[in-house]
Amino acid sequence: MLNLHLCAPPHQPLTITHPISSFRSSFVPFWSVTFPLHNHASAETTFGSVSQGKMGPKMSAKGSERDFEEEDYGADGEEEEYSSPKGREDEKDYDRDPEFAEILGSSLDDPQKARSKMEKRLKKKRNKILHTKTGSGTPMKVIFDKFGFSNSYIWFEFYNAPLEKDVSLICDTIRSWHIIGRLGGCNSMNMQLSQAPLDKRPSYDAIQGANVNPTTFYNLGDLEIQDNLARVWVDIGTSEPLLLDILINALTQISSDFIGIKQLTFGGSKYENWKENMTLEDAGCSIHKI
Repeated sequence: MLNLHLCAPPHQPLTITHPISSFRSSFVPFWSVTFPLHNHASAETTFGSVSQGKMGPKMSAKGSERDFEEEDYGADGEEEEYSSPKGREDEKDYDRDPEFAEILGSSLDDPQKARSKMEKRLKKKRNKILHTKTGSGTPMKVIFDKFGFSNSYIWFEFYNAPLEKDVSLICDTIRSWHIIGRLGGCNSMNMQLSQAPLDKRPSYDAIQGANVNPTTFYNLGDLEIQDNLARVWVDIGTSEPLLLDILINALTQISSDFIGIKQLTFGGSKYENWKENMTLEDAGCSIHKI
């Protein structure tokens, strides 16, 4: 089959080449048609071959040399680079920050003032800053300072100011601790399974468990935070050391995996760097309901 698209001007000759006889034994004869393609965008050449009733491969070349060049190169002759469809429209201009510019502008004249402004900026926007893992490999230090089970504070000193997710974890831990204690789950007088021999089959005496004096976690306050310090007021009521062990064990794991706790202090009405007159409007101060 032979398709001819006569788009060339009349003065340009049509060239038809006959098949070479020397290759007749290997290839099926076909006609080769050539058109000169110079500055004619609509010129089209189609080649085809038919052999034994089967249609051979078909190829088409559209466009002129000029169209090919303009497709791969720009108007100035330079090769065009690929660009994202969105471009740079979604990028934010972080350089034009009036607050940051003011801090940098005052750094030469008054370095101390610039440092103070930067610290306030970090405290205000600390929740938006990415931090590395805050867990600490150093064991949490535990101190008792005139602790009373009926009316005392529990103080937390973190290595860094806790983020929102860290505060949520601490609140959930204290809340769970209070619920278990309030339901009497931390009664060291009824430890039948943990005190039973390991080589025997476990057994539980329900009458003995029901006759043990109950222990109840009475009440606790909100979690108050000032920068890297925090405290919570507790009224455990009964002197039950098991309750404290459970809290210490949980906080030890939190300090290792999530947020580093430098020191946990039971008791004491005051703590270093804690300010009683701070309000919620002050930077770094917050109160969270347990």
